Amino acid sequence: MNLRALSLAYMAGLVAALISSVALWAAARFGVLAQLHVAIAPVLSLYWLCPRLVVGGLWGLQLLLPTTRQPLLRGIVISLAPTLFLLLWIFPFRAGQGWLGMELGLLTPVVIWAGNLLWGWTAVLWSRATGL
Repeated sequence: MNLRALSLAYMAGLVAALISSVALWAAARFGVLAQLHVAIAPVLSLYWLCPRLVVGGLWGLQLLLPTTRQPLLRGIVISLAPTLFLLLWIFPFRAGQGWLGMELGLLTPVVIWAGNLLWGWTAVLWSRATGL
């Protein structure tokens, strides 16, 4: 593993985090999350966005692990770790939002996985485009 591969994987995760974060913000801003009865209301600010970008980049290092080369399946596989971490650790123990974030709404796990799927597929496509 070399520095180029590490930086490309990190950047793929960071770019994907930017896209999925803006998509989540837009879903809240335009009422999609309210229609789903999910009480996630992100504010598009540096305070909210910067940690998501850094962590998204770190999750992007999964692209260095050997896995399937099929983009759709690979995006699904790498989206599972951040989804499970958020639903099984962050929401219940760090944010106090209950198991799977259920205090935010019954469809919270679906919304979180959809956002992480977007992240995963974007990261895979970005990594392929950069030759990772």
